[in-house]
Amino acid sequence: MSYVFLYHLNMKYLLAICSLLLSQYANCQPINTTPPSKNMKLTDAAILKSFAPTGTLRVGINLGNPVLAGTDPTTQKPKGVTIDIANEIGRRSGLPIELFPFQTAGNTVDAIKTGNIDLVFVAIDPVRGQDISYTPPYIQIEGAYMVKASSPIKGNEEVDVVGNEIVVGKGSAYDLYLTREIKNATVLRATSSQAVVDDFMSGQGNVAAGVKQQLETDAARYTDLRMLPGRFMMINQAIGIPKARPEYEKTNTYLSAIIAELKTSGFVADAMKRHGIQGAKVAE
Repeated sequence: MSYVFLYHLNMKYLLAICSLLLSQYANCQPINTTPPSKNMKLTDAAILKSFAPTGTLRVGINLGNPVLAGTDPTTQKPKGVTIDIANEIGRRSGLPIELFPFQTAGNTVDAIKTGNIDLVFVAIDPVRGQDISYTPPYIQIEGAYMVKASSPIKGNEEVDVVGNEIVVGKGSAYDLYLTREIKNATVLRATSSQAVVDDFMSGQGNVAAGVKQQLETDAARYTDLRMLPGRFMMINQAIGIPKARPEYEKTNTYLSAIIAELKTSGFVADAMKRHGIQGAKVAE
C-alpha cells in the first residue's frame, strides 16, 4: 500500500511541475507585433465588391493641391505623395489601380459622390463628410493669406473686416472653411485654386487665400506680393471613400490601418521628401 501511495504522490507532483513549466513556456511565447495592415488581405468578396466594384480601384487625384499631387513634366502623368500611397494600397490589396486626375478638390469629391471613382485624397470637412467616410489624416497642410505689398493688412486677424474681399478656389477646403467662418468680409470664388492668384492680380479682391505652397509658387510669377505671417487654418488631408457603398465601414477600417502604418513606418515622410514637399507635416 505504501508503494502505491508513493507512486500516486510522485505522479501528482510530476503533473504539477509539468503544468507549471507549460504555463511558463506559454507566457514566454513572443507576441505578434506585426502591424495589422500587413496581415490584412482583402479576401472577403463582399468587401472587395464594395471597395472596387469594377475590379479596378479607381482613384481620384486632386491636382489642385501641389502638396498632394502634380504632373510629371516628362511623362505628363500624375506624380506625388498621393500617387505613392495609392500604389501602395493597390499593392497590398492586390487590386489594379487606375488614376483619375482632377483639377479641383470639388470635382474630385463630385466624382466620388456619383460613384465614378472609389477612393479620393481630399481634406477632411464636415460638409463633405455627409457623403464621404474618412480615414485618419496622413498629412497636415497650412492655409494662408496673401496680399499685395502695399496692402495695409498686416495679420490674419485683420482679414475678416467689412470691405475686404477674399479670393479662394471654388469648392476647395479653404472655400468651405471660409464660407463657414468669415462673418464680415466677402468671399469671391475663382474657378480653381490655381486660378486664385491670377484672378487676384487681375483686380479681383484684396486678399488671396489657399494652400500656402500654391500661393507662394504662383506669386513667383509676379512682384510686390507678400504672405501674411502664420496661417488661418490647418487642414487634415485624408483618404475618403463613399458612404453609399454597403461595406464602407469595413473598408475604412482596412484603409485606416494602412494609413497608420504608413505614417509610423516613415513611408509618408519619405514620400514628402522625395517629392520636395515643404511647409506640410505628417499628421499625428
